[in-house]
Amino acid sequence: MVINVHNGESADQPKSGGCGSGCSPGQCGNGLEKVYPTAVVRYGYMRAVGEFRYPNDGMKFGCGANVIIQTNRGIEMGEMVSVSCDGCDKCVSRDQIKRYVDESGPDYFHFSNGRILRLASPEDVSDWEHIRAESLRKKKFCQERADQANLPMKVIECEHLFGGERVIFYFMAEGRVDFRTLVRGLADEFQTRIEMRQVGARDEARLLADYETCGRECCCKSFLKTLRPISMKMAKMQKATLDPAKVSGRCGRLKCCLRYEHTTYEDLVTASSPEWAARHRAGAATAIGR
Repeated sequence: MVINVHNGESADQPKSGGCGSGCSPGQCGNGLEKVYPTAVVRYGYMRAVGEFRYPNDGMKFGCGANVIIQTNRGIEMGEMVSVSCDGCDKCVSRDQIKRYVDESGPDYFHFSNGRILRLASPEDVSDWEHIRAESLRKKKFCQERADQANLPMKVIECEHLFGGERVIFYFMAEGRVDFRTLVRGLADEFQTRIEMRQVGARDEARLLADYETCGRECCCKSFLKTLRPISMKMAKMQKATLDPAKVSGRCGRLKCCLRYEHTTYEDLVTASSPEWAARHRAGAATAIGR
């Protein structure tokens, strides 16, 4: 089970308000902040999802609005994906949230995660677009410094928090990397806290990938949080090609969708086995005899 927190738009394209689902900003969720003291907000490059408290100034806004939030990392730009309203397709019930936590694990949804500071203004949106544009330059600068220091690492992405409290660099490397000197140089250059996060091939796809060969956005980017093991045995059972190049995803590993129907195929194989057929015929004969 998955909560549909992805609405088909990029997190890099902020919106000033409204739910985008046929409801006006004045109707969608209007007044429900008095019933539900928290809202679900998606934020960050890793598309984290959490509950955030409403401010105490009577602020009202609709699903899909961009908000400025306070997290444990600092001040960030986020997108509200639900106020548990009944008026649009962004509605996410609390039972769905709990099932999502059970399926994905507690690391991918945080209750009481922080607070909403305010609805993002047009100036906030403009500042966020400027920060995003500068992130590309920061990423290039970090890679150049890493190359100069002969560090065996590939800088994947740069995330500069909206409040400027820190800059996070995501990188890939075969093993451990001593980047202490690099961090000091980056801190001197950008005058803020620097955080380095090593990621794997699947996380790289989550950060950078767009669409898969099926024509849909990569599952790991849109909703899939827990990445369970996948084997060639699954592809063989589903009569898929055994060419690794054709059953591998954007990350270079076997596609996550091979696991989606694996249990069904296992049941079908069991049902078609001679042992199962014999038991089924014996049961039917017994039933007729009765």
